[in-house]
Amino acid sequence: MSWETVTFGSICNLVNGKAFKPSDWSTSGVPIIRIQNLNGAGKPFNFWAGSFENQVLVKAGDLLLAWSGTPGTSFGSHIWYGPDSVLNQHIFRCDIDRKRVTPEWVKFAVNVQLDQLIQLSHGGVGLKHVTRRVVEELKIPLPTLEEQKRIAEILDRAEALRAKRRAALAQLDELTQAIFIGMFGDPVKNPKNWDMTKLGECIEFMTSGSRGWAKYYSDAGEKFIRIQNVKNGKLDFSDIQLVKPPKTAESIRTKVKDGDLLISITADLGRTAVVDDQTALEGAYINQHLALIRLNKKIVDPVFVSQYLESEGGKRQFSSLDQKGVKSGLNFENVKSLEFYLPPLDMQKEFSLRIATLEKLKVSHKASLGELDELFASLQYRAFRGEL
Repeated sequence: MSWETVTFGSICNLVNGKAFKPSDWSTSGVPIIRIQNLNGAGKPFNFWAGSFENQVLVKAGDLLLAWSGTPGTSFGSHIWYGPDSVLNQHIFRCDIDRKRVTPEWVKFAVNVQLDQLIQLSHGGVGLKHVTRRVVEELKIPLPTLEEQKRIAEILDRAEALRAKRRAALAQLDELTQAIFIGMFGDPVKNPKNWDMTKLGECIEFMTSGSRGWAKYYSDAGEKFIRIQNVKNGKLDFSDIQLVKPPKTAESIRTKVKDGDLLISITADLGRTAVVDDQTALEGAYINQHLALIRLNKKIVDPVFVSQYLESEGGKRQFSSLDQKGVKSGLNFENVKSLEFYLPPLDMQKEFSLRIATLEKLKVSHKASLGELDELFASLQYRAFRGEL
């Protein structure tokens, strides 16, 4: 099927938001739409209590386009369904010609080209922006309004399924902390009056990772665990570096084992993860920004300790120990001084078993989300080829 193709600028007037400064923010007034409010429905708003120009007013049903930020998370087109609000900078309000296009159609027509937009963006590592001209030159296919509505409804249904699955995953993430508090009580207040202990009293072995291993980087080999791989009590290998390690004492020292507790000790302090049996079996090593802690499992369960350190009770300690100078960091004595409450070992193990069950459920949900993502990508590809 052949459709007319037009430039985005020919069917839309782009209106940029206002540069609201933190000093402009208020606790009441009109909500300020920032990029975080487009990407996360539950993200808090800042408010504007002063007067404003009509050009930054956003009403329900308006089409918005975030044109600056972090590639992969910030860029994108959205339809606003919230209350009357004012628009922050780095977001265009797209005043489209509704006699020719629907906002739902344009949203999908723009978002299918996000990779192209990001490639044409400017700026430093991690923070990019696209110019008005680049946005205006985007090509938008132009079927009839009736056809636009039909196709957009199909894509909306598929997108809604993905959103529900993502929401379910987010709830499962929150459930870990809820289970922890339900079993053991608030880590800060310790309402069950558990005895407190120091991490140093439970350690059998501790070391930090290897420096200068860039020369061992490889496209194949064993995992080299860096700080970005340690997150929320788990290992995240979405960005993993492989190495071919040397046969040295250092390699033996920094190779992980099942149940090892990892803690970030420089830069972003206090990230934790527990090494699973599969990672240990396949082989993995830590870099210098991490501490490897082998705990006495007759006293504590590593998953329990990790979750305590990820809680507010742990975060407060990392914050107070942070040696802020040229570079943030913790030494081994700092790590050993970390305190946590000590419920009976059988309760700790019960918690660990519950979390293992929860993680299996997350794997299932992630697999389902992956299938939905593939379905959506296929539908979107076919939609803009006129094959739906």
